[in-house]
Amino acid sequence: MARKFATADVVGLPALLDFIRPRHRMVLTTFRSDGSPQSSPVSGGVDDAGHIVIASYPRRAKSANIRRTPRASVMVLSDEFNDAYVQVDGDAEVIDLPDAVEALVDQGKCLIRVTPRRWGPVATGGFPPQ
Repeated sequence: MARKFATADVVGLPALLDFIRPRHRMVLTTFRSDGSPQSSPVSGGVDDAGHIVIASYPRRAKSANIRRTPRASVMVLSDEFNDAYVQVDGDAEVIDLPDAVEALVDQGKCLIRVTPRRWGPVATGGFPPQ
């Protein structure tokens, strides 16, 4: 079996968003009142303005954490566990009804919106190249 070598491709914002658009499996990390991280598996996407968007319920811990500390980290995963991924850190906000996306209204959900401010390389696991 051939060895798979790790990759780490530095990308700009347009390429980052192109990478994220077809991927919907994510891990959202927000911050509790004591500053410790709280991570949740979520489904998400990218809106027309280039924000990462995630539907949630207003009373979930992730929503409360963002209201208190408006920043988050999102690990965007590929469908295959050992395929490419990227971590995106940014400013975060909770958008409540009636301003949340129309499709969310019937479910009583809110929208979490993360504005990418910094991100790591788009990476894959594997053996070190050298």
